[in-house]
Amino acid sequence: QVQLVESGGGLVQPGGSLRLSCAASGSIFTINHMGWYRQAPGKERELVASITSGGSTNYADSVKGRFAISRDNAKNTVYLQMNSLKPEDTAVYYCNVVYRPTILSIVRGSWGQGTQVTVSS
Repeated sequence: QVQLVESGGGLVQPGGSLRLSCAASGSIFTINHMGWYRQAPGKERELVASITSGGSTNYADSVKGRFAISRDNAKNTVYLQMNSLKPEDTAVYYCNVVYRPTILSIVRGSWGQGTQVTVSS
């Protein structure tokens, strides 16, 4: 089983920046995809950005050009740099990883506990 610890959320003014981190630990043979999702009040959870083990990235149209996802494979950590934040970016942000606990295991998914990002003046 893998544990995900998120950090970096908080309150920021419009136009500001935040950097989220998510560190994975536990029984991990390899991590495939790592990603960030968000859920605003009254809305469904949506993909913000994802990154493969090879470094290929994917972004929601609403954050392209403002957010950047990266990962440190040696630390099993994924980051989300968020710039030019807007009030509509306000949500709980969740880390997600797709991984194999052992070489013989099927892939599994795990979610972080979520971190609140609030963009307001």
